Amino acid sequence: MASFPSTFLVMLMIITLIPGSLISLASASNLNQDFDITWGDGRAKILNSGELLTLSLDKASGSGFQSKNEYLFGKIDMQLKLVPGNSAGTVTAYYLSSKGSTWDEIDFEFLGNLSGDPYIIHTNVFSQGKGNREQQFYLWFDPTADFHTYSILWNPQRIIFSVDGTPIREFKNLESIGVPFPKNQAMRIYSSLWNADDWATRGGLVKTDWTQAPFTASYRNFNANACVWSSGVSSCSSSSPPSQSTGNAWLSQELDSTSQDRLKWVQKNYMIYNYCTDSKRFPQGLPPECTMS
Repeated sequence: MASFPSTFLVMLMIITLIPGSLISLASASNLNQDFDITWGDGRAKILNSGELLTLSLDKASGSGFQSKNEYLFGKIDMQLKLVPGNSAGTVTAYYLSSKGSTWDEIDFEFLGNLSGDPYIIHTNVFSQGKGNREQQFYLWFDPTADFHTYSILWNPQRIIFSVDGTPIREFKNLESIGVPFPKNQAMRIYSSLWNADDWATRGGLVKTDWTQAPFTASYRNFNANACVWSSGVSSCSSSSPPSQSTGNAWLSQELDSTSQDRLKWVQKNYMIYNYCTDSKRFPQGLPPECTMS
C-alpha cells in the first residue's frame, strides 16, 4: 500500500468570513438551525443542544433529514461516523439533490459490510435526470471508529468529493463537449439511513442481520460555505463578481498540484469501480467525459 503524508495542506477546509451577505456560513454548533428531520417516526434525533444528529434503522423503518436551505454552488462539509460492526445491507446516503424529473444530484453513499470488511463509498453525479456516473472507493481508515469529514465542493467549473480534505473524485464541467453539468438547479442536502440488502452488500448476497439492530449513524460539525438560494435569488449575488473576493475563492477553486497528486494516490490505491473503464457496460462507447481525463 502506498504511503501518504500525515500532514495535509487542506485547501478545501479553509473558510473565510467576509462582510455582507455574500456567503452563508452555517452554524457548526446547532444542527437544529440547519436541518429538519423528515422521516423515521422518532428514529432520527438531534441531541446535545444541536451538536449531534443521529439516524437509526431497525426492521420497521429507517430515518432521514434534509437541510432547511437550498444551495446553488457551495463548499459543504459534514462529519459522519458510520454504522459500526456488522452493517451489511445498510446504506447511509448523504447527498445534494434538486427536485423534478430532470433533477440534479451529487451523491455520497456509504455501503455497509460484514464486520471487519471495508465500507464502500459510492459516488455519483446526476445532471438533468441522468446519472450512471458511479465511482466507488475503499477508505484508508475505519469510518466507524471516529468522525471524519466528508466534503462536496460544487462550483460552476467542477465538483470535487473529498474525505478529510483529501480529494477522491473530480467531475469537471464539460458542457463544451455536450456533457450536462449541474449549474442551474438549487439543491438541498439530504441524508438517510435505510435498508438496501437487495443490492448494497456483495450485490445483495449478504442480507441485513436484524439481530444487530438498531443501526445508528452520527453527524456533527456541519458547515456550508455556500450560496443560499431563496425565492429565485442567490445570496452570492453582488455588483462585483463573487470570485474576486477571497471569501468566495471556492467559486473558482480547482485542484492544485498537491491535491492532484493526492487524488491520483486515492484513485490508484483505493478506487474499486470506475464507470469510465467499464466498457462492457457501455458497448456503444464510453461516455464522452471519460475520454477527457
